[in-house]
Amino acid sequence: MTRKSSVALGLFLLAGGLLAAPAQSPQTTSAEPPTTIDAALGSCSLDVTVTTADGKPAAAASVKVHIAYGFGGFHKLDLEAGTNVDGKVKFMGLPSRVRRPPLQFRAFTKDRGTGEAEYDPATECHGHREITLAKPSS
Repeated sequence: MTRKSSVALGLFLLAGGLLAAPAQSPQTTSAEPPTTIDAALGSCSLDVTVTTADGKPAAAASVKVHIAYGFGGFHKLDLEAGTNVDGKVKFMGLPSRVRRPPLQFRAFTKDRGTGEAEYDPATECHGHREITLAKPSS
């Protein structure tokens, strides 16, 4: 066997091995981006993570906030968004000053309970809060 034919045979076997080998995909978890709602009132934002009492992400939980802003708080805006599968939601475009700080973010589900977190955009323009759902005591 000549050197040229052995190189060609080696390339042929290498190409055949690559084609026969199963495709390997990188082991990365593609996290779903959080649900995002934009109030279009300013440049502040809050990332909210909602979990159940046992620490698992609360998918499809609703998070509400009431915002009174502007001179005298005459302008009002109610926002509500649902969490993604990772229990995350992002509120963007929040005003840096609100009438009655702190803002109350309330999370709830039909069967897993409620929870809330406070956020003052005047002291922390870009924040993160975690809300743990708890069933109301009967």
